[in-house]
Amino acid sequence: MFAAPGMSTTYGLHRALLLNGAGTATMFLDQRRSWGEIGERVARFAAAILELGVARGDRVGVLMLNQDRYLELYLAIAWAGAVIVPLNIRWSVIENEDALRDCRPKLLVVDLAFAEMGVELSNRIDGLALIYADDPPAAALPPGTLNYEALIAATEPVEDARAAETDLAGIFYTGGTTGRSKGVMLSHRNLMSNARNAAGEWGRIDNPVYLHAAPMFHLADAGAMYGHLITGAAHAVIRNFSADAVAEAIDMFKVTDTLLVPTMIQMVADNPGLERYDVSSLRRINYGASPMSEAVLDRAMARLPGVEFLQSYGMTELSPIACFLPWKDHIGEARAKGRHRSGGRPTTGVEVRIVDTLDTPLPVGEIGEIVARGDTVMMGYWERPEETAKAVIDGWMHTGDAGYRDADGYFYVVDRLKDMIISGGENIYSVEVERCLAQHPAVAQCAVFGIPDPRWGEAVHATVMKKSGTEVTADELITFCKDRIAGYKCPRSVTIQAELLPMSGAGKILKREMRKPYWMETSRGVN
Repeated sequence: MFAAPGMSTTYGLHRALLLNGAGTATMFLDQRRSWGEIGERVARFAAAILELGVARGDRVGVLMLNQDRYLELYLAIAWAGAVIVPLNIRWSVIENEDALRDCRPKLLVVDLAFAEMGVELSNRIDGLALIYADDPPAAALPPGTLNYEALIAATEPVEDARAAETDLAGIFYTGGTTGRSKGVMLSHRNLMSNARNAAGEWGRIDNPVYLHAAPMFHLADAGAMYGHLITGAAHAVIRNFSADAVAEAIDMFKVTDTLLVPTMIQMVADNPGLERYDVSSLRRINYGASPMSEAVLDRAMARLPGVEFLQSYGMTELSPIACFLPWKDHIGEARAKGRHRSGGRPTTGVEVRIVDTLDTPLPVGEIGEIVARGDTVMMGYWERPEETAKAVIDGWMHTGDAGYRDADGYFYVVDRLKDMIISGGENIYSVEVERCLAQHPAVAQCAVFGIPDPRWGEAVHATVMKKSGTEVTADELITFCKDRIAGYKCPRSVTIQAELLPMSGAGKILKREMRKPYWMETSRGVN
């Protein structure tokens, strides 16, 4: 069932063509394609980009919202022996220009939503050819812009390049939540090792249908995609996330599996219109990318009683899974032990441990940095050997997460090291305070971070998005926390708003941006 060592990221397509060529591969809007059609289109587009001068190891950028062609691009670029560079849909022109100048792709593929930005980027960067890949026509595309469908129609298919497992498969730029983005280099071995691990953790179900609801540029979704490819699942796609769009797609496509980040799960769980849709086909939700509060998890479990929740803990640099928490650890005796608050135990082939600042392993219960090693550890940061050497030491990827391990091998994430607040000499982990705040019935989203304090160095501050139709004061929230956690951990100040908190394209709350105004006139830098 799983890819043998040495196979490239096109393995899942080859397997589907062999076993289920006439079966449904992709579903997007009213478009359905079989695996046989996908295989033909992938081989033709690979031939087209080779004819355009893309050589083995060359980069191809992609700047698009979700659609069925995105899956084809992941496969076709690998089929050609080239390297995919999925670009962040939330970035500005300047940020995407910085990434493109960094990795120097020969081609950029855009859809209708990013046609205008694509034109601007191709004008700014010499030698960057533009391919338009969408059904609606885009106005004012310059002469020389290539058309995705026309290229497929005009080109004969080629054989798979059969990239080596050690070849670079993709460059995934970090979200920039802690500073300037870096290009994470992942090999075919990295991605296929993670795919095997993920598929093994999920287990088999009949007639799986995976929904791409999270952004396809992000490795959280791409990693799930590769895992579902090797299990033969069909792939349903929605262009943009919304709570209604997810529910409608589950109903329409009879989705069994999806991946959502906690902010998305919160929106689905709090959607008053959820009952309008038949979501009974949904069997599993895999979640990760950022911590999820127990309150949000409980609301989601109540609104989706037939769904199993599975957590993956990791990071882009780990392809991305390091630990996995199955459904059985969310319920019953395991829940009574607090296992549902953990990130799980190391997945197959990955070692995880807690170390101090000297990289000495720490005993059970002591907080330190989470590090991991295995075949999923990245090749390195694109053309940044010094930063790679700081992050990967003796094969161990340093995650930047603070956490601890219990006696049964479960790992608990307490905070990002850069998000830890030091107030009056006490270490305060923002995730703990956020979990407390999230239990308040008026809180929809929250972020906790440190702000300057003349006496204590840092003070705990919370920014809260209140639920629609509710009213709550800062004093009420502070009192709520004081009844549940130690006083020194409680917010000293609270900002309450009706709008969503700022988020990255992958749905992570951007604490760096929220901290910045408070620290602009101090000597401390904002990371």
